[in-house]
Amino acid sequence: MKQLKVLQFNIWQEGTEVKGGYDAIIDEIVRSDADLIVLSEVRNYWFRNLHTRLVNSLKEKGYQYYGEKSEDTGLLSRYPIIEQTSLYPVSFNHGSITKAKIKVDGHTVAFYSAHLDWKNCSLYLPRGYNSSNWRQLDAPVVNIEDILKDNKKSKRDEAIQAFITDANKERSKGNLVILGGDFNEPSHLDWVSTTRNLYDHQGLVIQWPTTLSLEAAGFQDAYREQYPDPVSHPGFTFPSDNPAVKVSKLAWAPKADERDRIDFIFYDPSQNLSLKDIVIIGPSSSILRNQRVEEVSDDPFVAPVNIWPTDHKALLATFAMPEDITAEKP
Repeated sequence: MKQLKVLQFNIWQEGTEVKGGYDAIIDEIVRSDADLIVLSEVRNYWFRNLHTRLVNSLKEKGYQYYGEKSEDTGLLSRYPIIEQTSLYPVSFNHGSITKAKIKVDGHTVAFYSAHLDWKNCSLYLPRGYNSSNWRQLDAPVVNIEDILKDNKKSKRDEAIQAFITDANKERSKGNLVILGGDFNEPSHLDWVSTTRNLYDHQGLVIQWPTTLSLEAAGFQDAYREQYPDPVSHPGFTFPSDNPAVKVSKLAWAPKADERDRIDFIFYDPSQNLSLKDIVIIGPSSSILRNQRVEEVSDDPFVAPVNIWPTDHKALLATFAMPEDITAEKP
């Protein structure tokens, strides 16, 4: 069996929010030894193609990656990219999905990078904050219908439906499908009865639609597959602690417990693609009520090499796939 390592990484404005952030992104990619990488918050600052910079920087360290210019979401691969498209283009800052088709030892992999709409981030409503400007509300919103109505105003459902429609075409060809990204929306597997009185969930059990739609379409949440209990393994990815940044820059809801799992790796499980392991990369501490706190969960953390370049934690999943297969041509 062959190993395929996938890194999901929100790079926080290309690492520009942290001194030495860009170099830290390179260090983490090298340390991860990832074969496929999904990036969120690609900006191409100063009219410079970020992917060209990354590929060149990695080559200087002796690592060959491939990448093509994109906006907001990006992809890197150790295998040549057959084709890359903007599946859900950036429009009025409502998120994006970039897709690449990559040949990996006879398999065709449809690989998707998502950064979904950051407005109407409705997980903040039960925590007592506006979902688009993050001003504190007079009281938490606890009506689930109102929360989901606000959530619907985002374009996340449209983006994920575009993915599902396209991914189903790839499935029909016998191709492998992997999706990673920053969804800016929690999982329905995390807001459940056992967590209703934790993390400022205000007693609510919420069927968050993005992950629910992916599950209904047959896609597997890699982290929850490996660690199904959201109490012992909450898997928080935001807001991550970052010792190089003031807490006030990391907290969006300073009087609340805003910790949530909003970064994901999903895949289409099959005899040709199975999950072996997944870990969280980043500090084992988070931001809770405007304070840095060490997580006391059983989540598997891999500490940063040195500087951590972002306000999110990253995910590194290891998959197994047969080495000898002739997949249908793209």
